[in-house]
Formats: sequence, C-alpha cells, structure tokens
Amino acid sequence: MKNQIPWSTIGIVAAWYGSNIGVLLLNKYLLSNYGFKYPVFLTLCHMAACSLLSYVAIAFMKVVPMQSVKSGAQLLKIAGLSVVFCFSVVCGNVSLRYLPVSFNQAIGATTPFFTAVFAYVVSSKMEAWVTYLTLVPVVAGVIIASGGEPSFHLFGFIMCVSATAARALKSVLQDILLSSDGEKLNSMNLLLYMAPIAVVFLLPATLLMEENVVEITVALAREDIKIVWYLLFNSSLAYFVNLTNFLVTKHTSALTLQVLGNAKGAIAVVVSILIFKNPISVIGMAGYGLTVVGVVMYSEAKKKNR
Repeated sequence: MKNQIPWSTIGIVAAWYGSNIGVLLLNKYLLSNYGFKYPVFLTLCHMAACSLLSYVAIAFMKVVPMQSVKSGAQLLKIAGLSVVFCFSVVCGNVSLRYLPVSFNQAIGATTPFFTAVFAYVVSSKMEAWVTYLTLVPVVAGVIIASGGEPSFHLFGFIMCVSATAARALKSVLQDILLSSDGEKLNSMNLLLYMAPIAVVFLLPATLLMEENVVEITVALAREDIKIVWYLLFNSSLAYFVNLTNFLVTKHTSALTLQVLGNAKGAIAVVVSILIFKNPISVIGMAGYGLTVVGVVMYSEAKKKNR
C-alpha cells in the first residue's frame, strides 16, 4: 500500500510517547509519592545523563554528524539558552511536587500563548488576528481548570506557569540567537553543548538550595537500593525524550510532532489519574479540554497563515 506508515516510524512514535509520559510520571512518583524532595538535584541527574549519552550517541554511534561551535559568541548564546532551559526544567520538576500531573499538563498546554507573547515582545513578530483569537480558549481553559482543581497549590501553580513560559522563551530565543546558517545546530547537537553547561550551573545551585542532598541520597540508597535504579532510569529517560523528539521530527514533520504532542498530554492525564488516583472535577477536565481545543485551533490557524 502506498500510504502505509513504516513500522520503524510507528516504533519511534511509540518510543517517544513512552519516554515522554514515562519521565513525567516517574518524576511525579519520585518527587511526590516516593518522597525524594530534591527537584534541583533530579534535574542535575537529568542533565548529567544528557551530557554523557549525547556524546556517546553523536561521537560513537553517529546518530547525527557532530557540529562544532564556531565562536565564543555562539557559545555564549548557547550558554544563555542553557540557563533558560535549566530554569524551565527545574520549575517543571518543582511543580510536580505540589500539583497532579493532570493539572500540570493543562498549564503546559498554554505554551503557544507564551510563545506568541515572547515572539512579539522580543522580536515584534505579529501573528494574524485569527491566530491570537485561538489563544483565548487556551488561556480560558486553564483559568477554568484552576478554579475547578481540587488539588490546587499556589506555589506549584506559579512554578508550572514559570516552567511553561521559560520553555516558550527558549524556543523564541533559539530562533533568534541561532538563526544564521553558520550558527544553526540541530536539536541533538544543541543538547550536546547545552547539557554540560546546565550541569555547571546546576551543581552550585544544588549545593546551595538542597544542602547535603548527596549524603541524603546515599543514606536512602543504603535503606532502599531502588532509589539508585529509579534515578538512573529516570535520567536515561530524560535523554531519550530528546532523542525520540528529534527522530519523530526527522521521520515525520514538526507539525505531526505538534499534533502528537496534543494527544500525548491527554494520554498522560488519563494514565496519571489511573496510577496516582488524584481527585478530579468535571470543571477541571472541561477546562483542560477547552485548552486542548484552543491549542488545536492555534495549530490550524498557524498552518493556514504561513
């Protein structure tokens, strides 16, 4: 059949879903249910794994050709992106300590709103009025979901909004800072350079914000060796999220990735409710549904106005 999707593509999409949802649920389990209350250290583990596995994948396995950093100015730009990236991941992990995955995903779905705002603020980039109109249900949905969320936590909410905004800012800055042909890096090479810089920033932050975390983790490991396997598996998954993200885009398209991402959020919500049994409300789910509809409308409006 002409239009049959190759099994390799189906496998890559399945791996992308598994790694994305897996790392989200395992982060939630570790930070909330298991009682490992160290989100900055957890992010440091993620970035250390991304540094090592990125190098192995590019230098030895030749997943993509290695791209070199051509100037100090380019490295400085990558360092700036790395700081924003770090902030986003740390805030996202902190929010999972206080919020259920379902509400976390509802807030995360507002990324297009923040992207449109930062694109205008940073580079005066204007979208068609129809595109801005589709952002109304995106934001309205989260406001409704917040009002109907039984497990609402203000600090967790602020952290999650900050993570979503930082994620959008990173994508806008990336388009501007690494826009010239000589400075463009594919996502795998960008991670190769960003992750070690993130480790450099996160190491002192961990020691300052989460004092004695290494001793506490070692003590935990003596009582329950599973924590070591949880952290190793979780950190590896964090890298595979980026790898499969790149492979899905390569084998399909950025638009397909966007559509799959919308569905992924909904699946993550259902799976998390089944696993963690967090209380939900009809108003909360209706709000999240409205946000997803808004995101789909936004994607369609962007596609038509390209």
